[in-house]
Amino acid sequence: MRPWLTNAVLAMALCTAPLAQAQNCGSGGGVKVCLSASGTGSDVRLEWTVEGAAGGLQLYRGTDSNPEGGSQIALAEQGATSYVDRSAIPGTAYWYWIKFRAGGGSYQSGAAHAVRVGAMRDISSMQLSAQMAPGWNLGNALEASGPAYVWGSHGFNEAGWGNAKATQALFNAIKAAGFRSVRIPVSWKQYADADDNISPQWMERVTEVVNYAHQAGLVAMINIHWDGGWMQPTYAAQPAANARLARFWTQIANNFRNHDDTLLFAGSNEVMVDGDYSPPTAEYCEVQKGFNQAFISAVRATGGNNASRHLVVQAFNTNIDHAISCNAAMPSDRAAQRMLMEVHYYDPYSFALDEKSASWKWGKAANPDGPGNEAHADAQFQKMKNGFIDKGVPVLLGEYGAIRREEYDPSGVNRKYWDQYITRAAWSRGIVPMYWDNGYAGNHQMGLFDRASGRQAFPDVISAIVDAARAQ
Repeated sequence: MRPWLTNAVLAMALCTAPLAQAQNCGSGGGVKVCLSASGTGSDVRLEWTVEGAAGGLQLYRGTDSNPEGGSQIALAEQGATSYVDRSAIPGTAYWYWIKFRAGGGSYQSGAAHAVRVGAMRDISSMQLSAQMAPGWNLGNALEASGPAYVWGSHGFNEAGWGNAKATQALFNAIKAAGFRSVRIPVSWKQYADADDNISPQWMERVTEVVNYAHQAGLVAMINIHWDGGWMQPTYAAQPAANARLARFWTQIANNFRNHDDTLLFAGSNEVMVDGDYSPPTAEYCEVQKGFNQAFISAVRATGGNNASRHLVVQAFNTNIDHAISCNAAMPSDRAAQRMLMEVHYYDPYSFALDEKSASWKWGKAANPDGPGNEAHADAQFQKMKNGFIDKGVPVLLGEYGAIRREEYDPSGVNRKYWDQYITRAAWSRGIVPMYWDNGYAGNHQMGLFDRASGRQAFPDVISAIVDAARAQ
């Protein structure tokens, strides 16, 4: 969904290094301790150097770079300069540091960052998609915009649209409710410098949120969301947009290259010429397909697990009809059967999104002559089945949902029925439904969970969605 309205060089190296990290040093009491970390397929390996007389070296590990939140994992033996962390969870990013004593004080090395290389199973994207329904969106969070970012700070706009920041408890609640995957929309340009270097602090926060999904047992997908509207599909904008797309995805992919196959990348979101909702011209279609190709090529070039990662491309403006007319031919890919197509569904607009509309009934029984009833939904999803799934290309319904209408339907019967029917209509044709939760549970909103606590705001709607994705 579209929104509602130097040291930097060193830090970027820490985000983009594929396996080993540069040494991270800390000094005190006349002693200097430098630590490095590297991930392998079976563990994370730590190495360090000590200059001076240090004692009581303690190894700590955390899931972010704040040493106050970490826990001790080992005491270094006298004279040791390495340690192997075999308890690291594959695909999870960890920060390590060493605490030591010197000159009567306590000090610590710099934090070293590494990921144990996750396993990439020998399964196709079609097989993986079968494990993802139903899905849920962390909407209006990591893609939220606001005040200009101060480089090097943690002053992000994640809560700028009124939502609480994502936590492990929230993701645990999503999993406990019966969802199996989560789509995490992300904005990158507002956290990048003039040369499109992404802030290391922002990359760290996105990694932390992805790790929440991993630890909850959810399949996760991150994308480049609206991001300020720089990805306009015109010939004039194409060279600069392709360059930025490749630049961003090279950094993102390098940061996550060791994560396992339960992390997917999606190249873009609802690409169109701003304000033009008509069918795409040949120019628009060609350029948008070029964006998809640039994304695929940039990610594959980073190697590691990204050589076979499951990647998601989008239809023009994520529109089903445009998917058939514009995107029937998928991008070329050196990896076989590792690509998915994404579309969105908010039909009819008057019911699903338009808060000023008096159209609040949906379905043939409630509104026999209403637009976009069950037959329309069935026909649209059947197009995706015929055009993609039957040809071996899995499809994600990356967003769908309908707003509350308390003034007309206090109990939400029509909204619940729409959510349930659309979920089942998509999933019965093999399309993975991923509900758009915008984080707000009030009238004219789509939120299902309280972001601060993980509490279910609408257990009946959640159950309807989860059960519909199981009914075959």
